[in-house]
Amino acid sequence: MTQKKLIDPKGRIAPGLMSEPVDVINYMDYDLRTVMDKPRSRLARQWRFNQFQFVSAMSPGWVFGMAIVDLKLVGSGFFYLFDFESGQMFEQSFLQPLARNTKIEPYPERGEARFRKGDVSLSIKPSVGGRNVRVSAPGNIEVDLELTDDNDPHRLVCPAGYTGWVFTRKSAGLPVEGEVRWGQQIWRTEEKSRGSVDWSCGFMRRETAWNWACLAGQTDDGVAIGLNLAAGVNETGMTENALWLDGQRFVLGAARFEFNRYQQDAKWRVTTEDGKVELSFSPSGVRKEKLNAGILASNFRQFVGTFEGTVEGKSGKKIPVAGLRGLMEDHFARW
Repeated sequence: MTQKKLIDPKGRIAPGLMSEPVDVINYMDYDLRTVMDKPRSRLARQWRFNQFQFVSAMSPGWVFGMAIVDLKLVGSGFFYLFDFESGQMFEQSFLQPLARNTKIEPYPERGEARFRKGDVSLSIKPSVGGRNVRVSAPGNIEVDLELTDDNDPHRLVCPAGYTGWVFTRKSAGLPVEGEVRWGQQIWRTEEKSRGSVDWSCGFMRRETAWNWACLAGQTDDGVAIGLNLAAGVNETGMTENALWLDGQRFVLGAARFEFNRYQQDAKWRVTTEDGKVELSFSPSGVRKEKLNAGILASNFRQFVGTFEGTVEGKSGKKIPVAGLRGLMEDHFARW
């Protein structure tokens, strides 16, 4: 069977939402050029291509997040768990120069992602009907989560900057089972637990800034909800904004984030221009880091908290979102 590739035989992308799976991100076939139209070398294509995966599991009492990032000059892996009852943020993060022991296979539907440093290992692997997320680290840290795959993910490829592009495959509101063990404490999933997967890559703008919102959970009426909203990236006439209700995806309009960057405990407000989303977000914890290494820089804040408000599906009926856990992000990156 012929594999569906992202880049066509002429070295181009076809921007837009994609209804069919992309089997392979054949980025080395892309006709990458300088801003003065000079073809870039094979080495430049290899080193300018960035990839990352982020997965989460959200329960009424806790939220877990994990990322594997390959920026060629550096690889990174981080994971955390925020416990709402105690207010504690448990977190660890690691860097690998030249992305040693960092591997993200360019297969959005079935690829594996791995990160290792010393006795610490992180992985996202395909499994029957889903993806398995594992972490093993000193201090009796063990994570084993199974996310059931989505039959209707949000796939998008769009231009980035003058000559690049970004591809993303997003899913939220996924059934998730398993547990997180950290020292002597264990957090297990339950009926209302849901997860999300963010698989992104591309020849991204050298400097990029964005806001991002993600929630995944189940309402008191038993409706499984997943939401992905972003502003500042992937917005050249298309958006990565989507809502999932019991696994059915609805494409949303542009998102607007209202918040105070310098008052981190203040509420956020996020809406969409089509009126389908009207939410507030109260942060309870934050994972943040600042890196300024010249050619690479990152000012990253990912908040864990609680959403209130409404979302709206195709029927026009407003569905209350009351106390569902999720994430908000404010990020500047130079890569």
